[in-house]
Amino acid sequence: MATMKVNKISRDDLDWKISYRPDRCTLCGKCVAACPFKAIEAGVEKRRKVVSDHLTPEPKVEFKTIPVIRQVVNEYEFCRGCGICERVCPNEAINPERNPDSRFGAKYRATVADPYKRGGRANLETSVRTLDKIRVGRISQMTDPSLDALRHTFDMLAPFGRVLPAGEMPFEIQNGKLVMNDATPKVNWIYPIVIGDMSIGALSWRMWEAMAIAVAYLNEECGIPIRMCSGEGGVPSRLLKSKYLKYTILQVASGHFGWNRIINAMPEMQELPAGVLIKIGQGAKPGDGGLLPAKKVAPHISEIRGVPKADLLSPPNHQGLYSIEESVQKMFLSFNAAFKFEVPVSIKVAASSTSVSVYNNLLRDPYNIVGGFFLDGINGGTGAANEISLDHTGHPIVSKLRDCYNAAVHQGKQGQIPLWAAGGLGQNWNLAADAFKMIALGANGVFTGKLMLQLAGCVGNDHGKCNACNTGLCPVGICTQNPSLVKRLDIDKVAEAIVNYFIATDYELKKMLAPIGNSSLPVGRSDCLIAEDKAVADRLNIQYSC
Repeated sequence: MATMKVNKISRDDLDWKISYRPDRCTLCGKCVAACPFKAIEAGVEKRRKVVSDHLTPEPKVEFKTIPVIRQVVNEYEFCRGCGICERVCPNEAINPERNPDSRFGAKYRATVADPYKRGGRANLETSVRTLDKIRVGRISQMTDPSLDALRHTFDMLAPFGRVLPAGEMPFEIQNGKLVMNDATPKVNWIYPIVIGDMSIGALSWRMWEAMAIAVAYLNEECGIPIRMCSGEGGVPSRLLKSKYLKYTILQVASGHFGWNRIINAMPEMQELPAGVLIKIGQGAKPGDGGLLPAKKVAPHISEIRGVPKADLLSPPNHQGLYSIEESVQKMFLSFNAAFKFEVPVSIKVAASSTSVSVYNNLLRDPYNIVGGFFLDGINGGTGAANEISLDHTGHPIVSKLRDCYNAAVHQGKQGQIPLWAAGGLGQNWNLAADAFKMIALGANGVFTGKLMLQLAGCVGNDHGKCNACNTGLCPVGICTQNPSLVKRLDIDKVAEAIVNYFIATDYELKKMLAPIGNSSLPVGRSDCLIAEDKAVADRLNIQYSC
């Protein structure tokens, strides 16, 4: 008998086990061909069978070698539970099953001496979401009639750019007429939901192009002024020089990837971008910078970013910036000047215990050039991160949004620097409800990214399924640059799904506004909310109901 190797990783250590039924399998090979992780392979097994050919029992033993599909077991080629094998199998002969006895986290670290990396969201479910404990409890009826969501006209626009209070508006009366004697900060009024920053590199070019097509269609054909953010890494030259640039918010992060291309394209721009977003941090892995693995740096990514094929790491902070005041002076002033103060410039930070301090300082900005404060919570998604950062760092978004709004109210400056918030919005598949609650708690608008991937066909979830965005082997062609995998994504179908979802969301948002009697966004109207949890009610200062 061979010596048993107890320290070697086994099938029972993995997060997912492959369930295979050879009696249903026709050995067509579709599952093996479709699995991007090489987690299954064709093999042979020796089978023992006892038979008898006589009228009276005369058993004899036969051995047969039969072809089978079997699971690969090692630290690099393992099943992520994406279920692609099950989708392509014509006979339901194979599928992944979650292993409740998994020890893969320990085995992986003990074998490769490296942190476990993945994409997606935090996988630690500790409680029900705070937003799901909040309801719309104040309904306008006899004393304050509600509106008709189908017939009433709603003004659902949010500011992107610095909003001056009445006393600071540069107006004076000359000869009985109101005359503007100085320029005001640039403000773009847009839809209160922005498609969050996801870069070309993190996403496949087909996924990114599908989102751009959907955004253009929503603006041009549906009259819904949605904007999308480019993410760090630049954008294709043809978009920079097209009329559709006006629907894109250009992001510059600590790596400054792709920014040279944007600057060089400025003389040929037909339209100005919708805004500039300076990313300091993101909610899913605050303080960890960005990461684009070398396997996802395809030739077109290298060209856009101006870098060789290598791991692209963004520093955890912008180099040369050591205070909030310096950030305002150096970054906001320079980016505003680059576009001649015609494009609003905002900042994005990760929600943390220090977020309110940052926001308070920005509210005191003497230049009036800070165009928005984007706050990202821990439940947001990411394309690549160390799992320990994803699961154990960051701050939930709801309470921190509320703190920032109350800080602005305390100074009498609410609404001057628009608050945009995100972090797990749409996890219950109803973005309109989440957006409404966040706006009522003080946000001017929200942004969402992971939901767009799920609309496109992402097979992952927040319970450890797939989460292989960092590998460059996305089985549905969303988060990969592998040409054969990218072809699996239907650009037109993805764009159609995003458009349809936003049309539905727009209607649902009106259905939330109408009962409370609001024809515009209820920013800070926390009086219309109730909480079914006493701790949540006390923390957010809203009515408790049981």
